[in-house]
Formats: sequence, C-alpha cells, structure tokens
Amino acid sequence: MTDWQKSDWRKKPRVQMPDYLDANALKAVEDRLGSYPPLVFAGEARKLKSQLGAVSRGEAFLLQGGDCAESFAEFGADGIRDTFKVMLQMAMVLTYGAKVPVVKVGRMAGQMAKPRSAPTETIGGVELPSYRGDIINGFDFTPEARIPDPSRMEQAYLQAAATLNLLRAFSTGGYADVRKVHAWTLGFTSGPEAEKYREMAERIGDTLDFMEAAGIRDEATHTMQTVDFYTSHEALLLEYEEALTRVDSTSGKWLAGSGHMVWIGDRTRQPDGAHVEFCKGVQNPIGLKCGPSMTTGHLKSLMASLNPENEEGRLTLICRFGAGAVGEHLPRLVKAVEEEGAKVVWTCDAMHGNTIKSTTGYKTRPFESVLREVREFFGVHNAEGTVPGGVHFEMTGKDVTECTGGVRAVTDEDLSDRYHTACDPRLNASQSLELAFLVSEELSQRRTKIEAAQVG
Repeated sequence: MTDWQKSDWRKKPRVQMPDYLDANALKAVEDRLGSYPPLVFAGEARKLKSQLGAVSRGEAFLLQGGDCAESFAEFGADGIRDTFKVMLQMAMVLTYGAKVPVVKVGRMAGQMAKPRSAPTETIGGVELPSYRGDIINGFDFTPEARIPDPSRMEQAYLQAAATLNLLRAFSTGGYADVRKVHAWTLGFTSGPEAEKYREMAERIGDTLDFMEAAGIRDEATHTMQTVDFYTSHEALLLEYEEALTRVDSTSGKWLAGSGHMVWIGDRTRQPDGAHVEFCKGVQNPIGLKCGPSMTTGHLKSLMASLNPENEEGRLTLICRFGAGAVGEHLPRLVKAVEEEGAKVVWTCDAMHGNTIKSTTGYKTRPFESVLREVREFFGVHNAEGTVPGGVHFEMTGKDVTECTGGVRAVTDEDLSDRYHTACDPRLNASQSLELAFLVSEELSQRRTKIEAAQVG
C-alpha cells in the first residue's frame, strides 16, 4: 500500500472521537508527540505477527488480557507487576494443558481511550459529556473534567513508555524465569485453583530438576529465563495513533508505534470509516471486534481491506457475542471466513457481551456467563473443524470485587468492597487463574480428540 498516508483517516467519517475545542493546542501536542520516539518497533510487531500465524494454525494459543481502561490515578509499578504476574500464571497453566506455546499480549501501555454507548451521561439530573478514558477527559463528574484536553495525550505517552520499560525489564531481567513459577503465586490467591496451581508448579519444578540433572538445561537456559510479552490497545484516538506512526526503515512500511497490536472496536468497524482506514495502512497485527451486529458481508469487506494479501497472523477476529448467543452468530462468521479462504486468528472476548447491572446497582459480569461463552466458543469451533485460537479478558492482578461468582463466590453484596475500575468490571487474580484452568481443560480435551482422530 505505497500510496497510503497516515493522515488519510481524516478524510473519512469518524465516530467515538472527541471534538477538541482548541485546534492550536491540539496541533501543538500532535507535533510534540510526532517528535517523540515510537513506543514499539517494527521487528517486535513482525515477530508477534509470526507468532500469531502459529496461533492461526493451532500451533500456539493467544492469551490477551489486562485493564478495561488504564487510568492515570491507578498507575504504578505494583499494578503493572501484578497484572504481568497473573498473565504469567495463566500462560503457564494454558501451556501445561494445551502443550503449545502461549502468545502473551497485554491490554497495557495504551488502553486509555474508551468508546461509549452514549455521548452524555446524567447523574442526579445533571447531564455532562461521557467519560472517554484518561487520554481524552477526566473521570470526575464535573463540567471542567469532561472537556477533552489534548495535553492528556502526552501524559498517556509518558505512562505508556514507563509501563513498557517495566514490562521489558520483567520479561527479560529474570522475573519471568520459569524456575520462579512458585514465586508467581499471589498472596491473596487462595482456594482450589491456587492449590491446583501449586501442584502444577511442583510437577514443572520436578521436570526442570530432571532436565538439569540430565545436562539439558544449558541449551534451554535463555528460553527458560525470558518471555515475549507484547502490548495492545484499541486504536480509538486517531490523533494519538497518527502522531506515533512511523515509516519502518528496514521495510519502508508504516508502523503504528503506539503498541505491538491495535484493534478496531465493535462500534468503530465501519468499512468506510476512519478507524478502518487508519488500521489498514499499518503493518502491525490488527484485531477486529466482532459483535452480534457483524454481518457476513461486512466481515468479508473488512477482511479484504485489512488483510488484502491474506497474511497469516495479520488479522485477529475477537468475538464478543454474550453467553447463549455464540451458537447463533459465530457459525455464520466462520462460514464467511472459510468461503473466502481467509487466514485469521479466532479469539473469544467473553467479557463485553456479558455485562449486567447487579441488584446493588453496580455494573458487573457474572463469572458463570464468562465461562459459558468460552465453552460455547470452543464448541462451535470443534463442530466446524476450525481453530479456537485464543481468549481475550479484561482482568487485573489486584484483589478487586467487580465480577460476581468464581470459586471465591463474589456476590452482588460484595461488589462494593473493592470496586476500583474506572470503566468496566474486571476479573480479579483468583478468577483469572480459575478461568485459565477451565480453558486449559478445553484445550487438553481438544488435543486428545485430535490425537485420537489421527490415530484412528
């Protein structure tokens, strides 16, 4: 796509984006961001695309998770560490069950803009613009806080850079060493899922001891001590995305320098819209949210636009239908992909279709509904003979009470105890680990069936 320019999206219809009041202030921020270093590099994005290609073939599994919306107020090293730690735990559980590598992608270092169902919200008879994420406006319900402020983009950049710096240190500095699998258990992670994790860690430890005694460890030391960990976010605020987009000197292609993977939301996937126009021109792996309103015609059009060369690992379809609705919608989309011969990664976002209001007034997501959607996702792919490539969760390493259910049985009445999200409810560390074991069982069963069919 040699004639594509990173500003071409400005000629297209735009939705879910703010109208900044001071054009000069916005231009000044964009210019400064344009002079800053990119947050990620083309080689990293290409490596992720290659690994996602393996996911599309069933040779790896995608674990994508992290905050609903990163906030300025909650930002800190402990929070980054704890979410990273839980994702390491989940990946270890999935690897153990599926016997394939797990590609780890955080909703981190850029997930700071949020689409909203309505442009305004009303509290106590007062109507104000909706909160759209800390990169755009403030969470406080005041007229001043809700004015879009372009200077927030620079604060978001600095926070993303600091987050990436710490993630890279954790990934390569010894913290992710598989020999420390025991140390990854969080103090408040208790109950049956924690006991299963400890038992699994013991078995892994025994295996590593055997490898060392057999003299095998030296060859695998580097692989054991480091992990590849990537970042992702919804490419919603296109002024920010454009400012960080660069030409890769090694390939001459454009790279969205804001994150390794960016995705297009269910509300911004118009085939002729600004967000699709931007994403089709960058070489990063692209995610596409697919909700109940996605038609087969739109999906075919979007696949042709976003992945015209039909590259493995380029396009990930992130399905979000809601428990009980997967069987109605997913098979027709699978059929559309098969008709086009398209190479995609299928992954399940079991969070966004299962949001309800609790009896106590809090927005929540029942754990049982999340689990049911995951099982339905696997069931459809097993029936269709296609590859269930991954899962996509909103989760945190903090001991929050935002989603009901799970082994620790968070109730509606418990939600007020530690309800800290600035946007949508997240799984806590215990629920995330429990879900990883349940997904691992699905993967293990699937592997057993495939092996039995091959023998037969």
